[in-house]
Amino acid sequence: MTDVRFDGQVAIVTGAGVGLGRSHALGLAARGAKVVVNDLGGAVDGTGSGSDAAKAVVAEIQAMGGQAMANGADVSNAEQVSAMVADVIAQWGRIDILVNNAGILRDKTFAKMEMDDFQAVMDVHLLGSANCAHAVWPHMVAQSYGRIVFTTSASGMYGNFGQSNYGAAKSGMLGLMNVLAIEGAKFDIRANMLAPSAATRMTESLLSEDVLALLQPETITPGVLALVSGDAPTKMILGAGAGCFAEIQIRESAGVALTDEALTPEAVLGAMDQIRDPAGAEVMDHAFAQTRKYARMAAAARGLPLPWND
Repeated sequence: MTDVRFDGQVAIVTGAGVGLGRSHALGLAARGAKVVVNDLGGAVDGTGSGSDAAKAVVAEIQAMGGQAMANGADVSNAEQVSAMVADVIAQWGRIDILVNNAGILRDKTFAKMEMDDFQAVMDVHLLGSANCAHAVWPHMVAQSYGRIVFTTSASGMYGNFGQSNYGAAKSGMLGLMNVLAIEGAKFDIRANMLAPSAATRMTESLLSEDVLALLQPETITPGVLALVSGDAPTKMILGAGAGCFAEIQIRESAGVALTDEALTPEAVLGAMDQIRDPAGAEVMDHAFAQTRKYARMAAAARGLPLPWND
């Protein structure tokens, strides 16, 4: 296999002043990319701002002989994101890679959470990722090439106590990624998601020192570089942590078809074991694939001609 390189390519990494974002920015630069180090410079909860962290990462990249620029755009602000992208195009003429990594935490149980805190987390994680993807999209379409990574979380995939806002934002990225992977296919724009378990500002108070030592951001960045490479997959959720990588998949069970007098809530409950049986589960390529599946099942159960043969 040939080496993964990004020579001549331009990458934007959001939230790149510290932690995972910093590691991704350094990793891209080490393999030839020109990197936009975006970071608002705020605290973990999103308050405050400052450019020192981003400038420090730029200095690291330049010290290794790479090219980088610092940018302090707030990803939740569409105008600031558009200005950032315009600056990148003016200086380097293209954008090949977008790594959506910026995020904040405002954890509380749902009963105690203020909706302003719910909205703030949604704005940064989900809307911020959409703002960035929307701003770079026309440039990727024009050059018929692009790689976009969304940073989800196990909290979004599986749930986590006290993180209703964070989990909702992180799972919301799934729908966005799936659609962009479909819409971008004819332009060789590939969209994927990273679900990292890492030692960062967001997790340092939750994990022991021994575990934190294993989960350094540098153990995850190789997965990101794979997802934004020329040979990247698309529409993939890559779990990553401590040098371990796995695909997280959403599958649909084979299910059952209920007809006539059996089409009742009681019958649905009675068939729950069969409905939840993972045997024969499959990945749906797109929403209409589910529609075709149910139409076929219903037709077969009723002895009708199959509505699709493909």
